[in-house]
Amino acid sequence: RSWKLHPPVSSTLPLVTCGCRQPSGKLEGFTMTNSTPVLPLSRTPIPEIWRRSLIAVLGLGFSFAAALFSTVTREAGNIAATAVLAGASLLVSVWVGMTTVPYLARRVVSGARWQDSFDFEVTRAGIVYVLATLLIGVAALNTGNNLLYLIISTMLAAVLVSGVCSSLVLGGLALSVNLPQHVFAGEPASGSLELTNSRRWLPSLSITIVPPKKRKVQERWRTERGTFGFPPHWPPERQWLSMKDVKIRRMPDEPVPPPVFLGAIHFSLIPPRSSATSEIEICFQRRGLYRQDALALITVFPFGLLVKRRSIAFSHELIVYPAVDGSSQLARILPAIAADLSSMYAGMGQDLLRIRPYEAGDSARHVDWKATAKSGSLKVREFARDEETRLRIVFDNPAPGQVSEESYELGIRLAASLAWHFAGASAQVTFIAPGFRSSSDVGDFLRYLALAAPAPTSSILEDLPETGEYNVIVTARPEIGISPVLSSVSHICRW
Repeated sequence: RSWKLHPPVSSTLPLVTCGCRQPSGKLEGFTMTNSTPVLPLSRTPIPEIWRRSLIAVLGLGFSFAAALFSTVTREAGNIAATAVLAGASLLVSVWVGMTTVPYLARRVVSGARWQDSFDFEVTRAGIVYVLATLLIGVAALNTGNNLLYLIISTMLAAVLVSGVCSSLVLGGLALSVNLPQHVFAGEPASGSLELTNSRRWLPSLSITIVPPKKRKVQERWRTERGTFGFPPHWPPERQWLSMKDVKIRRMPDEPVPPPVFLGAIHFSLIPPRSSATSEIEICFQRRGLYRQDALALITVFPFGLLVKRRSIAFSHELIVYPAVDGSSQLARILPAIAADLSSMYAGMGQDLLRIRPYEAGDSARHVDWKATAKSGSLKVREFARDEETRLRIVFDNPAPGQVSEESYELGIRLAASLAWHFAGASAQVTFIAPGFRSSSDVGDFLRYLALAAPAPTSSILEDLPETGEYNVIVTARPEIGISPVLSSVSHICRW
């Protein structure tokens, strides 16, 4: 997959107004639009996680203070006060542990916001900066110079400020994805990513959209049925003992579909209460299902010492249709299909189909005298039927191992090309395939071909119903396996 960004345009800051919406400005190739006016602040209730955290801090602080004063009263000889304070410290600790700690633990494990707070990487410049800070710290300890202590304090404060500023820059951002509905393999498609800054006062600087980190393939213990034989390495027919058993193995999880987005898109500035849109071009080389479960926002603002990362979870699936092209095979098939259709749908009508030589039984009213005079032989006019051409495209899915993977992809591409060609022509076309209900929607048929794979099922040609339509059959079966009745009203396309 390839990414292509539009070239930058002239930098123009958007005008901020109250009560109206100005035309969108542009900044470094990304469209910037002003949103609705600033609304007054409203009082919102304290979130549950902050309330639980406050209760836990106050409760544990009281428990620590009670335990500390119980030690003082014990040394003073006040046994009653010692027992009361020690009991209160224990009860408060147990209460905090039972009411707030499990809730906070679940939020820390499952809450992406807490994980994002500690998701950062140190850049090369940051590593050099940390080493320089350590050297200055060692020099300050050896010399005791107050100026060196001041310098190292300032350098450490810069690291802290860098982390806080990068967290503030990534806050309040929302991402929306807009992709086309029909995407074909090998053809570039245009889409857009929109990043919205919902904060009222703070802008976002130097934001980059990147794919999330790759996850390792996890293995889990799974059970499967098997056969126990003894001796174990002997052939099954020579083993002394054979019985069914259950085996436990570590097996990897199911493969994850490939992602939709690869690469990076950079936004230099997103003003408050505004959005930035980036036009992208995506191109997929293979058909199939592509899924994007998350994207990540990263920034190195303000000093470039840390790469702060924030994950945005969303679910987006994209089905890439097979490639549709005018191959040489399709160029040979279409004239033959057109000839069969012209002979099948020739008859009485208003539209002239062709001028042909006179045959016995033709009516004298259809004689074309001009063509007869030019050619010197009797010519008659043949008209097309008034009814619409009815066509049925049949894809016969082969069994696994019957054809190679390359040949199977050629068959898929041929079926998709035929479906796309005749769906755009003035013909009534229906599509049928194993596991696919007969339909006239070319989008459903292309979606089926995009996810199709060889399946061990019987051929659809064995039970193909007679509907009076002309069939275009895409199959890998030999000609002997097709009935003569079906062959008489069909065009067979083999791959």
